[in-house]
Amino acid sequence: MDSTSKTPAPVSPSLANFGLLWLGQLVSLLGSGLTSFSLGVWTYERTGSVTEFALITLCSVAPVVVLSPVAGVLVDRWDRRWVMFGSDTAAALSTLTMLLLYSTGRLEVWHVYLGVSVSAAASIFQESAFTAATTMLLPPQHLGRASGLVQLAQAAGRTLSPPLAGMLFVHWGLKGAMLLDLASFVFAISAELLARIPAPTRSAEGERIRDQGLVANLTFGWHYITSRPGLMALLGFFSIVNLTMGLAEVLVTPLVLRMDTPQKLGWVLGCCTLGMVIGSLVMSAWGGPRRRVLGVLGAGVLYGLCVMLTGLRPSLLLITLAGFGLMFFNPPMGACSQALWQTKVPADVQGRVFAVRTALAWASTPIAYLVGGPLADRVFEPMLMPGGALASSVGRVLGVGPGRGIGFFMMLMGLLAILAAIGAYLYRPVRELDDEPSSSEPAPAGSVASPG
Repeated sequence: MDSTSKTPAPVSPSLANFGLLWLGQLVSLLGSGLTSFSLGVWTYERTGSVTEFALITLCSVAPVVVLSPVAGVLVDRWDRRWVMFGSDTAAALSTLTMLLLYSTGRLEVWHVYLGVSVSAAASIFQESAFTAATTMLLPPQHLGRASGLVQLAQAAGRTLSPPLAGMLFVHWGLKGAMLLDLASFVFAISAELLARIPAPTRSAEGERIRDQGLVANLTFGWHYITSRPGLMALLGFFSIVNLTMGLAEVLVTPLVLRMDTPQKLGWVLGCCTLGMVIGSLVMSAWGGPRRRVLGVLGAGVLYGLCVMLTGLRPSLLLITLAGFGLMFFNPPMGACSQALWQTKVPADVQGRVFAVRTALAWASTPIAYLVGGPLADRVFEPMLMPGGALASSVGRVLGVGPGRGIGFFMMLMGLLAILAAIGAYLYRPVRELDDEPSSSEPAPAGSVASPG
């Protein structure tokens, strides 16, 4: 054997730091998923109210929309590693408080709402800091794969947490889930303490805004996005996609239950989350197309087609395949978009810009949760019942009876997503986003933030 054979190239410190942080977030997401699922079951068993159960979801979204601009300013001003550490610590303390209240028999439903809101508020600080840190840890050509890995962690949390939490809840109750959640926070916090994140190079935008007042810093992200028509239009596209996704989450459960049993619903939802896992794996390995806008909008068209298919016929197999598809195409959409934003926004202001971006993109999700049920029950379902307003027209194609109005609603939402993708592509500033000069720089070798 040749004694001069090559040894494997060492893993770069930046890649190792990203891997460490990513692993910490994966474990933390799994733990948080256990608590979230178990709290939902506990609340529903305690109250028997679907409305009170649904309020938990609203409490997990509303703080993200409200606090994102504040989080962005602080993420850009503070050491991003310590922001992640503080955020996970706050979320862990929230879980610990609920655990103590539960253990002493004093946990009330309003405690759950408050605890979920605190955890959601902490998550926006953590997510903003982690996203901005990723830009500094990896070169631009690997950002698409990194975004795929981040979505893989989220998909794993959504896929694995419910069945694990279900088993834990049966044997150990809510207490067992929260104890494991706390252990996951310890792991994530340890990873954050060990990691090293490069300090971002200051840009002209960052220097200009740094010493201005709070209001100027809070509104910087808004002005940055609105002054760039391509990014603003892309954000508008995602607002529409998030609206349709929120409505799909609300509607798919009653759509299936009006056809089959809760057991079959579980299989359908499991296949949907499996689609997200596989889509994230594909994106992690592939990294997306060279022209990332085409990755976003092409996946958007295919996503919209899948949403339409869920409502086409009252077929459990068709709904399952379409649900798998619509979740499969979400990671390419999100990862290509994330990589595009990371290369177009200077690293030292990404906290401010990305926080506003998150708030605007997510603002449509609570709307979907609030209006989806009433629209389905009071508008669309009656129109496609026997003798309904559309029974003799649309009903000839989609069918008439329970669930057909929801199916029609889903088809309209899918069509809306397709039209949004086509409209975005026809808009020149969006189509040419890939050709604009990059504003983010690769992580400088050897430049790391102080561990103190």
